[in-house]
Amino acid sequence: MSADLLAAFVGLIAGVLAGLFGVGGGILYVPVLTFALGLSQIHAEATSLLAILPTALTGVWRQQRYGNVRWKPAAIIGVAAIAGVQGGVLLAEALPGHVLRRLFGVLMVAVAIQIAWRARRRSSYS
Repeated sequence: MSADLLAAFVGLIAGVLAGLFGVGGGILYVPVLTFALGLSQIHAEATSLLAILPTALTGVWRQQRYGNVRWKPAAIIGVAAIAGVQGGVLLAEALPGHVLRRLFGVLMVAVAIQIAWRARRRSSYS
């Protein structure tokens, strides 16, 4: 499978999952970009962030039509996120690639634990 076709396929799957579950596709994008397409960890993370923008904008547009977007809190979070992104970029550029890759792995494990925890709690309420 060519790199372009693989990237398009992953984008499609991540977009469907984002629309279905309301989550970003970074957990899918970064490993594929790193292992299958050969990008460095920092380039894979940056590309993933850029690739998520169309999904986020589409989600905002659709949810606004349902009246679910609160613009003032969204603006406050957005402005604060800009500062956080700048700090994250400085930190990511200062870390060696293998440390960044391990930290991403820790994040993936933490997300998996959170998902399992929530699923377990929901099943105990049923």
